[in-house]
Amino acid sequence: MPMNSDQALIVIDVQNDFCIGGALEVPFGEEVVANINRLVKHYEMVVYTQDWHPKGHASFASSHAGLAPFETIDLSYGKQVLWPDHCVQGTSGADFHPDLNTDSADAIVRKGCRREIDSYSAFFENDRETPTGLEGYLRTRGIKRIVCVGLATDYCVFYSAIDAAKLGFEVEVQEKCCRAIDMDNSLSKARQEMQSAGVDLK
Repeated sequence: MPMNSDQALIVIDVQNDFCIGGALEVPFGEEVVANINRLVKHYEMVVYTQDWHPKGHASFASSHAGLAPFETIDLSYGKQVLWPDHCVQGTSGADFHPDLNTDSADAIVRKGCRREIDSYSAFFENDRETPTGLEGYLRTRGIKRIVCVGLATDYCVFYSAIDAAKLGFEVEVQEKCCRAIDMDNSLSKARQEMQSAGVDLK
């Protein structure tokens, strides 16, 4: 696979809390690590994203008395799934999986840093308006095509791919380098929506 200077690999949230034994374990999430490590060798630009929540984040069920993980509430920006506390800033759960090769990182984008708003996408917070700054970084580097991998297919990979397509990038998702939560048929819905948005699923 030849390197292309106008392509970027976006490695999404391959963190301990999303892997086996983690606070918000994605089934078989750790299986993506070896495939991603092989893939990064073929890209001149590799960007890693990292969920990076403060304690007491609004998306944590523990922040809402009487509510449990995976219930849904309305926040100022719309509906929000409540999650177990995960990827808390400075904890081992927020660290990248120890076997993930991050030496080639051109940039690391931390998201979900504001207590009052979640951020699934690598490009926007969940209000769908506040940018992370990744788009501008990629534009200045001349990137036209984005390949998304990581965790989870039906949440952060999905939202990142959809946003990248809306922003005018060519987008590919390498499914062998992703794993899904698949809650309430969310994987099938995510795949259909990505395909409708012109995302190339491989």
